[in-house]
Amino acid sequence: MLNQQQQLSLGWDVGGAHLKVALLGSDNAVLQVIQAECPLWRGLDKLEQAVVDVLGQLVARFEMLPQQHAVTMTGELADIFADRNAGVLEISDLMCQLLPGKVVFYAGTAGFVAIADVAYSTSYIASANWLASAAFVAQQLGNGLFIDIGSTTSDLVLLADRQPQARGFSDAARMQYEELVYTGVIRTPVMAISSRMPFGGEWVNIAAEHFATSADVYRLTGDLDETTDMADTADGAGKTMEDSARRLARMVGCDFGDASMAAWVTLAEAFKQTQLTQLKGAVMRCLSRNLIDNSAPIVGAGAGSFLAQAIAIQLDRPYLDVASLIKTDTSLDATVGTSIAQQWAAICLPAYAVAYLSQTHTPNSSS
Repeated sequence: MLNQQQQLSLGWDVGGAHLKVALLGSDNAVLQVIQAECPLWRGLDKLEQAVVDVLGQLVARFEMLPQQHAVTMTGELADIFADRNAGVLEISDLMCQLLPGKVVFYAGTAGFVAIADVAYSTSYIASANWLASAAFVAQQLGNGLFIDIGSTTSDLVLLADRQPQARGFSDAARMQYEELVYTGVIRTPVMAISSRMPFGGEWVNIAAEHFATSADVYRLTGDLDETTDMADTADGAGKTMEDSARRLARMVGCDFGDASMAAWVTLAEAFKQTQLTQLKGAVMRCLSRNLIDNSAPIVGAGAGSFLAQAIAIQLDRPYLDVASLIKTDTSLDATVGTSIAQQWAAICLPAYAVAYLSQTHTPNSSS
C-alpha cells in the first residue's frame, strides 16, 4: 500500500496490439508497469476491457487510483478507424470516459493538451509515442542514438544538445528517413524480413505466407523474453521451440521433421542477422548526419533491445540500456523487485516517458 500523500501519475501508451501503462510516484520513480493484450483492430471494446482490467489491478495492489493521467497512442492506426484523425478522437474520448481525474494527451512538439483541444491537435497526437521516449532520454543523457525496437516497429532518433534531432515527424516522413522501420521482434511476419535465406547449403526462397513471425525466430535463438511474448502465433498454436521450428520450416516449404532442430535454429540465426543488417543500415544513415561523436552511446529500449546492443557491439560504440535512466522507488517491498520495474519501464518506455514529461509540462488548454 502506498503513502496516501504520495503524488501518483499514470502514463498510458495505447497501441494497436498492446496497452502499456506505467505508474509513477514521488520524484518520478516507477512503481509498477503493466502490459496488457489489446487487439484494438477487433473493436474499441477491447481497449475498454484492457483499461478496466489495468485499473482493477492497480486498485487491488495499491488500494487507490491516481488522479493524474497522461496518454499517448499509436492505436489510431487500427483499421477499425476511417483515418488517423478519427482514431485519435475516438480513443481520446474513450480514455476520458474511463479514467478518473485529470487526463492529458501527448501532442509531441505541441506539448500536452486536454480533451477540449484534442480535435485541434490530432496530427500532433497521432503516433507521437516515440517522441515522448526520445525527449525523456535526451533530457537524461544529452547526446546519443536512441533505438526502441518493439514487437512490430523500430524507432531510431538521434539525440544532441538534450533534444531529439528527428528529421521526420509523421509516419510517412519517418519511414522515408528510416527513423521508423517496420520491423520488430514479435509480430513481424517472417516473409517481410527477407525473400530468400541460406538453408541446407543453398539459397532458398521464402514463402509469401503468414506462416511464422519474428517471435518464432527469437524463441529459437533464445533472445526473446517470454514475459514480453504476448502476441498470438501465426497458426494459433503453442510457443515451444518445436512449435516455432515447425512454423519456420513452413517458410522454406518444409516440415519440422525434414531437418534437425539445429538446422532450424541456424535458419533462425540467419533471419536474425538479416534483420540486424536492415536495422544497422538505418543506424548508419542516422549516424552519417554527424551530429554526435563516436563516444555518444547507442541507447536501447523495447522488447528487442538485444538487437540494439548487438548493433552497438558491431559498430564499436558504447551501449546503454535505457533502464539505467529510470528511477525506482526503494521504499517498495523488496519482493516486488525494483530492477523488474525498471526493465518493464524500458520495454514500455513511452508509457513511462509520457507520465514523466507530464509532470514537468503544463497542458496547453484552459480546460
